[in-house]
Amino acid sequence: MFPNMFPLGTGQFGALPVMPVQAMTQQATRHARRVYVGGLPPIANEQSVATFFSQVMAAIGGNTAGPGDAVVNVYINHEKKFAFVEMRSVEEASNAMALDGIIFEGAPVKVRRPSDYNPSLAATLGPSQPNPNLNLAAVGLTPGSAGGLEGPDRIFVGGLPYYFTEAQIRELLESFGALRGFDLVKDRETGNSKGYAFCVYQDLSVTDIACAALNGIKMGDKTLTVRRANQGTNQPKPEQENVLLHAQQQIALQRLMLQPPPVVTKVVCLTQVVTVDELKDDDEYEDILEDIRMEAGKFGQLVNVVIPRPRPDGENAPGVGKVFLEYADTEGSSKARAGMNGRKFGGNHVVAVFFPENKFSQGEYDD
Repeated sequence: MFPNMFPLGTGQFGALPVMPVQAMTQQATRHARRVYVGGLPPIANEQSVATFFSQVMAAIGGNTAGPGDAVVNVYINHEKKFAFVEMRSVEEASNAMALDGIIFEGAPVKVRRPSDYNPSLAATLGPSQPNPNLNLAAVGLTPGSAGGLEGPDRIFVGGLPYYFTEAQIRELLESFGALRGFDLVKDRETGNSKGYAFCVYQDLSVTDIACAALNGIKMGDKTLTVRRANQGTNQPKPEQENVLLHAQQQIALQRLMLQPPPVVTKVVCLTQVVTVDELKDDDEYEDILEDIRMEAGKFGQLVNVVIPRPRPDGENAPGVGKVFLEYADTEGSSKARAGMNGRKFGGNHVVAVFFPENKFSQGEYDD
């Protein structure tokens, strides 16, 4: 139709390119189809962002423009760690607004409208709010909880051991003050923790203190990542240092309380009991062995006592410096662990832990 109206190569319109209708529509709706994504990790690239958002849009039922990927283009500013993600349709871009706070490559990201978004114009192009029936739970988001804990003081708590209960995590966080909001993200199918949570404190002045005290500490086999969800970590102010020190002491106690319960076995391993030099002398070794037999026998039926000694060539054998107590049952070993842990022996405070029975029976005395 257009060539008939404006024949190319003739008249004053001959040198002007004609923009297809589809391209004109895309240009007019671009501000309403673009999504700002902030707080990206350094490893993010255009392809990983496009693939991720296409997948999560499909997972929540946010695709409305038919089959295929919702994302058509991605531009990343690596220096400032943000991206513009262009969707196929205005409605899909609005649905993407429900993804604020979603975890991308282990960190929560901000999902916002770009600065050139024109609300009044966008309202004429399609829906401006996400569909209320989106399945956000499919991607670990809960309307009114994780996504609802808004503002610059929202805290991301990642790296949580999966066995931590909601009550334990709250107890840990509340070492710094009462919570205004808390959400432990759980798997929709199993109800199990996905290892991260969000919270906001009632007293916003403790936000940075909590982040500084908790970030990087080890909990079981995990290391916590705790920071403001929507921005980089801020250092606590000088006047907060005393509060931070007290908080860190509280966390040290909480960490002990939140360790996973030990696996009870019939073998107890003692450390801080003997030195290498004491074990080299035969007479001293026999005295130590007898003393330990008498003391350990008070807790239950003792089957065996093993105290590894250095090799004759001076090289340390596996387990040197440890004492192993094997009991006839776990009742005896449990009493021994509780009774001997922390006691003084030869001027040292004894550390007593359960030891795997299979490793002990095979002579594997190292951890």
